[in-house]
Amino acid sequence: RSMNSLRAVLLLLLALGASVCNPCCSWPCQNRGVCTSLGSDSYECDCTRTGYYGQNCSTPEFFTWIKMTLKPTPNTVHYILTHFKGFWNIVNSISFLRDAIMSYVLTSRSHMIDSPPTYNADYGYKSWEAYSNLSYYTRTLPPVPEDCPTPMGVKGKKELPDAKELAEKLLMRRKFIPDPQGTSLMFAFFAQHFTHQFFKSDMKNGPAFTMAQGHGVDLSHIYGGNLARQHKLRLFKDGKLKYQILNGEVYPPTVKEVGVEMHYPPHVQESMRFAVGHEAFGLVPGLMMYATIWLREHNRVCDVLKEVHPYWDDERLFQTARLILIGETIKIVIEDYVQHLSGYNFKLKFDPELLFNQRFQYQNRISSEFNTLYHWHPLMPDSFHIEEKEYSYKEFVFNTSVLTEHGINNLVESFSQQIAGRVAGGRNVPGPILYVAIKSIETSRQMRYQSLNEYRKRFNMKPYASFEDMTGEKEMAAVLEEMYGHIDAVELYTGLLVEKPRHNGIFGETMVEMGAPYSLKGLMGNAICSPEYWKPSTFGGSVGFNIVNTASLQKLVCDNVRGPCPLASLRVPDCKTRIYLFLLVIVH
Repeated sequence: RSMNSLRAVLLLLLALGASVCNPCCSWPCQNRGVCTSLGSDSYECDCTRTGYYGQNCSTPEFFTWIKMTLKPTPNTVHYILTHFKGFWNIVNSISFLRDAIMSYVLTSRSHMIDSPPTYNADYGYKSWEAYSNLSYYTRTLPPVPEDCPTPMGVKGKKELPDAKELAEKLLMRRKFIPDPQGTSLMFAFFAQHFTHQFFKSDMKNGPAFTMAQGHGVDLSHIYGGNLARQHKLRLFKDGKLKYQILNGEVYPPTVKEVGVEMHYPPHVQESMRFAVGHEAFGLVPGLMMYATIWLREHNRVCDVLKEVHPYWDDERLFQTARLILIGETIKIVIEDYVQHLSGYNFKLKFDPELLFNQRFQYQNRISSEFNTLYHWHPLMPDSFHIEEKEYSYKEFVFNTSVLTEHGINNLVESFSQQIAGRVAGGRNVPGPILYVAIKSIETSRQMRYQSLNEYRKRFNMKPYASFEDMTGEKEMAAVLEEMYGHIDAVELYTGLLVEKPRHNGIFGETMVEMGAPYSLKGLMGNAICSPEYWKPSTFGGSVGFNIVNTASLQKLVCDNVRGPCPLASLRVPDCKTRIYLFLLVIVH
């Protein structure tokens, strides 16, 4: 009995010691104040340039108090931007008003992202290594210290819930929940294709590391992530990329022809092993569809440049075409892709000159949190409908013959017509890819992310007060409470997917308020958006500059298919939209 008593005392002392060993585990410093432990029972908050002061950086300075008193909540701003369509139609038609609002959107969002970068998974404090080592993803919030009493700091249970059980109870689809915004599979595959140029985790070294040499929009998924791969994909004639002609149309060359590594299982025949910039794009036809469209666009742009500059050599044609395609990509992402995501009645605008008089740094580092929040697997349907055929996951995955069987025209048309799933609200990850969600949970734990509520505070949102406040319902809230024990212990990835969606929205508040700053900083921080680059001569003169400035998803598709152009829409079109898009196609 005495031994049991002694053991109990020792365990109590160990628990007490653990709870006080690092006072920063309780996240005492508010409003982006930086916590430094001064021992087991004291700490110091650095409030420099936060606009707050006091022991915990919780007392606002006078002008900060005025600003925060007048500043509307993110949900209020979202409501204003997604309602009052008549008012926004007037604003959109007045250039200086639209420019002023767009400038504010860009600066207010972009300035929320630290530049230069601050932390990574191995350095929870400022260091030259965290700044200079580009093989790491950067971090917005430092990792939870390893000596904290619980995985989330001091709140919640001593152990996190089993990842598989968590995914099955809260994330796995019971019944397909369509996105109320009408998002199409054309959007879902665009998201996947676009982001894989900078979300390339190096799992051999661990999820903290990236294989992407560039931390932004460099189109490495088209041109290859290194010079050796790029050279294998290039034709070295007229600036073009290698290609083959099938059924009278341009498609990517085969792996056998160019000799680059691609991830294909043994059953895929050699003639269907297409070779493109990203080694994993043979996974689903939607990715290879976009890879084919961009291949055709690169070679088309080279033809345009060759006509204007007949004496340019292959290298200059290639390099200039790449810059043009980067510009096209950014414009399409902002004016088509982000515009759809936002649901705003305000019309977003890609115009780098809006930032030329602002304090803005033209550099970017991809954050691991950005990588994690972009796991939008609920977008995927239960099966894929192309023309009159229905494909199961087993039939769809690694089946590049879908491209040549149906053709790019029909793939675009079909994906534009099929609705994607809602991302927020929980229980909408398809069963066949639930393993990806489980892996995301496990990877997030390796990265020791802080809780969802800590990220909400970092991005100027009020932390959730209860589980029902987070989910907007009782059943999942009860499961969350049983598994996590405390609202401040809910993990980032889990919280993003179970969070209640905004009214008629695809996402919840946290996903949008976190994702938008990362996205806009990454897009506008690109070198081509800088004053030194953003001029016609960079893009081969007025003709190339015009290609960038007139880019749209619909135009991209129409310029690169044979015969009648299909409707290319990130939203499943209603009857009125179908007529409008049809007229656009005829005009084009």
